[in-house]
Amino acid sequence: MINFRGVSKIFYPERTIALANVTFDVAPGEFVSIVGKSGTGKTTLVKILTAETRATEGQVTVGGWDITRIRHREIPYLRRQIGVVFQDFKLLPKKTVLENVAFALQVIGARPSRIRRIVPEVLKIVGLEDKLDRFPIHLSGGEQQRVAIARALAHGPKILVADEPTGNLDAMTSQEIIALLLKINQIGTTVLLVSHDQSLVNHIRRRVIVLDDGKIVSDQAVGRYRLE
Repeated sequence: MINFRGVSKIFYPERTIALANVTFDVAPGEFVSIVGKSGTGKTTLVKILTAETRATEGQVTVGGWDITRIRHREIPYLRRQIGVVFQDFKLLPKKTVLENVAFALQVIGARPSRIRRIVPEVLKIVGLEDKLDRFPIHLSGGEQQRVAIARALAHGPKILVADEPTGNLDAMTSQEIIALLLKINQIGTTVLLVSHDQSLVNHIRRRVIVLDDGKIVSDQAVGRYRLE
C-alpha cells in the first residue's frame, strides 16, 4: 500500500536533513505507529506521503502509484486516497457536525444524493449520529476529534493518517480515539498513527517504526516505543 525507498529530505539553504535514506513498506490493512521525539522527521514523512512536500531523493509509491514527482493537478486525487486527522481538529466553527463532514465532499463536487448517504454512515462509525446539529464549540475535545475522523473517512480513503490525534486530549479520551482507529482498521482501512505518546503506542501492540534524527532506528512487527 505504501512504499518508501531510500527517501531523504533536505531543507535548503541550511541543508537541514529531515529524513535520511528512509526505506519501509506498509501492507494493505496494517496498523502502523510511526514514533519518535519532536524533530525526528515524523511530520516531514507525513507531508511527503500526502504530497505537501517532495522528497529530495528516493521514491514513494502509494497503492502502486509513484508519487515521487506527482503533478500538481494530481494531488487532489491522491488526497482522496489518504484521509488525514490532525492534532488540532481543524473543524469549521460556524458549521455543524453534519455540515463539517459534508463540506469535505462538497469541495470535490460530490452529488447531494451521495453526501446524504455517506455523511450519516461515517458519523455512525465514529458514534456521533445523535449530534448532527451540534456546533464544534458545543462538543468535547474527543467529540471534535471524532468529527475530524469522520470527515477524513468521507472519501472512503484506503489509508488513514492520524498525526498526533491525541495531542490535545486527556488520557481516557485518548484511549477512546485509539480504540476508534483500531475499529476503523478492522474494517479494512490502513492506519498510520504518528505519535510521541509512549504509553498509547505500547498499549496498541501493533507494528512500531521508530525515527531518530531522520532515520529509522527500529521497525518491529509487535513493537514498543522505548524512550532513550
